[in-house]
Amino acid sequence: MSRPTTRLCTSTADDVFVRGKSLTRELIGELTFTEAMFFQILGRVPGPAETQMLDACLVTLMEHGLTPTAITARMTYTSAPESMQGAVAAGLASVGSLYVGTMEGCAHLLRRIVRAESPQAEAAAIVAEHREAGARVPGFGHPVHRPDDPRSIKLFELARSLGIAGSHVEAIELLSATIDRESGKHVTINATGAIAAVLSDCDVPAEILRGFALISRCAGLVGHIREEQVEPAMHAMWHGAESAVRHE
Repeated sequence: MSRPTTRLCTSTADDVFVRGKSLTRELIGELTFTEAMFFQILGRVPGPAETQMLDACLVTLMEHGLTPTAITARMTYTSAPESMQGAVAAGLASVGSLYVGTMEGCAHLLRRIVRAESPQAEAAAIVAEHREAGARVPGFGHPVHRPDDPRSIKLFELARSLGIAGSHVEAIELLSATIDRESGKHVTINATGAIAAVLSDCDVPAEILRGFALISRCAGLVGHIREEQVEPAMHAMWHGAESAVRHE
């Protein structure tokens, strides 16, 4: 068997090389963090429009309030304040198919529609599949933002102004119209659905989309931990949970 290889990184006595580029001469001070991150993950430097779109998505995903990811991070930090990395890791472990990570499932559905011979028929099939399974279509619906998620509106506006919006944005709009028609009511495209569409139009594979959510959410969780350091809230949440759940 041939030896495994990596194209990501190597080093010499006087430099480090990332995907063949000199870290000291070509990356540090030359690329933004967003550009370098994209290059590290996908092997190419994004164009200016893609960078602006990706920045907007990362900003969108960074903060979601006291949702399971943040509560888990705060709870872990309260229990083990010596391990900030453990608290962040615990919060990131809560990124899944229901919170934050739904963009991956949505992106797979959009890819089905884009590749289908009849996009309309494929969208209808997707809606029928989820209705029969009693499941929500990932990327749709929100308990607070009704009738529309303002984050999605902003992201789609930006994608169009940057010339990013393409077949995947068209696919999610078709899927949205199909969901509304079949359900008899309007169901918003939420932020993760919008991000699935616009980043898919930046040629980000569906299989790695959740990774971008993790990178952004990491910054948000560090913010929650910092707040917990200076204005602790976890004990109040803990006691609130105890009083809210009745013991029988």
